[in-house]
Amino acid sequence: QVQLVESGGGLVQAGGSLRLSCACSGSIFMIFSMGWYRQAPGKQRELVAGIFRDGGTNYADSVKGRFTISRDNAKNTMYLQMNSLKPEDTAVYYCNSDLLVGLTSRRNYWGQGTQVTVSS
Repeated sequence: QVQLVESGGGLVQAGGSLRLSCACSGSIFMIFSMGWYRQAPGKQRELVAGIFRDGGTNYADSVKGRFTISRDNAKNTMYLQMNSLKPEDTAVYYCNSDLLVGLTSRRNYWGQGTQVTVSS
């Protein structure tokens, strides 16, 4: 059993900052990649940022220069530092992980989501 648990969401004024965390637990042998996605009301879920085991990252154009993704491989935890937040960043943020359960089962998991609300 694998669980992804997000934390750190909340309400913040425009221009403010939040830091999201995603902790992975369970029978994890190795994590290949992790990512943050978000879904605003009435919109499709979109990739915000991703990070690979070698530390490589990618970002949506809308968050480049404002958001920073990082991970602690020893703790199986991923972070998203969000600065200069805008009202359009308001969404439910989801953690995603592509990982190896045991030695042979490569699977993809989602967290339950955490709400981020940016007021103008």
